[in-house]
Amino acid sequence: MTTGTPAYDPSSFGRHRRIDDRHFWFRGRNRVLESVLLELVRGFPAGSRVLEVGCGNGNTLRVLERESGPDAVVGMDLSLEGLLYARERTSCPLVQGDVYKPPFARRLQMVCLFDVLEHLPDERGALQALRAVLVPGGALVITVPARRSLWSEVDEVSGHLRRYEAGELEALLDSEGYQVEYLTPFMMSIYPLFWLSRRLAPRIAGRKRRAAPQAGLTHQGELKVVPVLNGILAFLLGLEAPMTGRRMKLPFGTSLLAVARTREETPRA
Repeated sequence: MTTGTPAYDPSSFGRHRRIDDRHFWFRGRNRVLESVLLELVRGFPAGSRVLEVGCGNGNTLRVLERESGPDAVVGMDLSLEGLLYARERTSCPLVQGDVYKPPFARRLQMVCLFDVLEHLPDERGALQALRAVLVPGGALVITVPARRSLWSEVDEVSGHLRRYEAGELEALLDSEGYQVEYLTPFMMSIYPLFWLSRRLAPRIAGRKRRAAPQAGLTHQGELKVVPVLNGILAFLLGLEAPMTGRRMKLPFGTSLLAVARTREETPRA
């Protein structure tokens, strides 16, 4: 990710590895990604290569591997710790590398950044570097947290630098030489819960904000797997996958998904 310093707390890889097979958020996101990636991969020519930047512990990398095959997929992360966890889940090649200097001589058919861009100080520099390693018309698939109104201490603990509005993300991609062909909010089912939790948390914690402890407790609470509630939310989020698979635009959500293609002309300044 950022040069020399991971933009993501390496200790989080182990925590997420223990819960992301069961937690509704990770399960829901993977089902949505599967629905979108399957259609894309089917249209790629033989011998195409696919890269996931910031693959972390391999949770979404294994989705790419299922859809594309291990010989077609490469996972990249700046953190060696994340790659060690990823190796437990995948058999595809893994590379320790920097998003601003991707170490690939051969051009790629698709690059994926799943909840990575919001961690990067220079989002434009990252998009420019990845555009350079994509074939003309190559696909960029991104997920990011949505809606600045949902910003909370949880974002700060998670290492987020920003949340995105849909129009803002589209304009950013367009300015860096990408043509957006699909952009939608998702995680629609949990939006009301997130909205309420963001507003109630400061009141529950009291008027005086002790930001670090409060944020840590809130973040741990959101990662907790509550059996019945977790199952209900996973089911509801799973209902979104057929819609994103048909490229329907959902009305709202806590995350954004974008599929864009590189343009051959020089991006606008």
